[in-house]
Order: sequence, then C-alpha cells, then structure tokens
Amino acid sequence: MIFVKSEEEISLMREPCAIVRDCLAFVGERISAGMTTKEVDTLVYDFIKASGAEPSCLGYYGYPASACVSVNEVVVHGIPSDRVLEEGDIVSVDLCAYKNGFHGDGARTFRIGKVSPEKDKLVRVTEECFFKGIEGLKAGTPLYDIGYRVQRHAEENGFSVIRSYTGHGIGREMHEDPSVPNVGRKGTGVRLPANAVICVEPMIAAGGWRVKVADDGWTAVMLDKRPAAHYENTVVIRENGVEILTL
Repeated sequence: MIFVKSEEEISLMREPCAIVRDCLAFVGERISAGMTTKEVDTLVYDFIKASGAEPSCLGYYGYPASACVSVNEVVVHGIPSDRVLEEGDIVSVDLCAYKNGFHGDGARTFRIGKVSPEKDKLVRVTEECFFKGIEGLKAGTPLYDIGYRVQRHAEENGFSVIRSYTGHGIGREMHEDPSVPNVGRKGTGVRLPANAVICVEPMIAAGGWRVKVADDGWTAVMLDKRPAAHYENTVVIRENGVEILTL
C-alpha cells in the first residue's frame, strides 16, 4: 500500500528533510583523512539533536549508531567504528532525522582527499544516476521506470547496480511501501500517485553487483571487494514532476 500524503503532512516532512540536507552538508565540509567513522557518526548525532530532531537510525532494529558510514567496498549499513579514514577513500554517509512525527532520509558519498579516477567517476555517476532516475518522474509514472533509468546510466558507464537493496516509501515510518528498485523494465510497476513520498537511492558498484552481509548482521560488503557508492534523496511525486525535499 502506497501512503499518499496530504499537503499538511508534506509540510511537516519538510523540516526533518531539511535537517537531513543540512546535516549531510555539515558532514561533507568536515569529513577528512584521520577521522574515524565513529567521529563522523558523532557529528551526525550532535547535529540532528541540536536541530531538535531525533536520529531515526539509532536503535532501529537494534542498529547501534545515528548514521551508516560505509567506506570503499562497503556499499551500505557500515557501522561506525574506530576505522580511520585515509586519503583516497570514498565514504557513504546515510542518515535519517525524525521530527514532527515524520522522517527524512538522505545519503551522499564523499571523496577523502584525492581519489583514484575510478572512484571519482563512480561517485559522480552514482549521483547522476539519481537525477536520471527522477527524469520525467510525475504522477502516473510506472514505478520501475526509475530503476530502468538508473540501471541504464550506470551500465552505460561501465558500472553495475546493487540488486539486494532498494529505495522505499517514507513518512511516519522510516521505511514504507513501495520498494523502489534501482533496476527495472520500462513501463512496468504500479503507477505512482501524486503526493506519494519516496526515497530514490542508487547504489552503484565498480565491479559486480553481488553483496555479502558481515557477521554483525548489517555491514553490506561487495563480494569482489571493489568500491561502491550511494546517493539518496527524499522525493515527493507531483502532478507534473517531483519535489526533492532533501536538496
């Protein structure tokens, strides 16, 4: 079931989404070589709390941190730790904020200093995949058109698309229907209604797309240990386009 939001509910979502947007920008200005991923998580926790919101991820099904901080071959759900960031790493930071009874969700992949040409292109193409995915998106668009556009752009650039993790609806719950895959056949899937709110989040890999979950039950690592990147925004479906709440 896709939960269609009222304009009042969408208005209430703007604040947690703005907090996510600003927190990601805040982290992006400060993340650097020599920091630990736990220190990145502390930045996220402090920013969200200072904004009068709650970090949605903290305690979610037992998740022990406020953000997912995923380095290089970790595509998503990296648990913050004493791992030290190094020059040449790429780091995905995925975070959610809860305020006004609603969640906002977003992710960015940051370059730590000078990165390899492959990693640089991967981060750029992953962000481009998001904007390709929402091209032409409006009320009545078939759901899998998003994944079709993401997949086509990623593969045209020599990369692969993670199958085992998807985007999702969002609202009063952090994860709602529908699941929003990053692969798909054009013209298929449920037609998205106006005022549905979804998270579109390409997860793109330099090598193959297969993932293994570590023994901690969370950390998703590329099976071939090649780097991966992640880019996400919370999006409202409108009659004639989309509204991106986390930009």
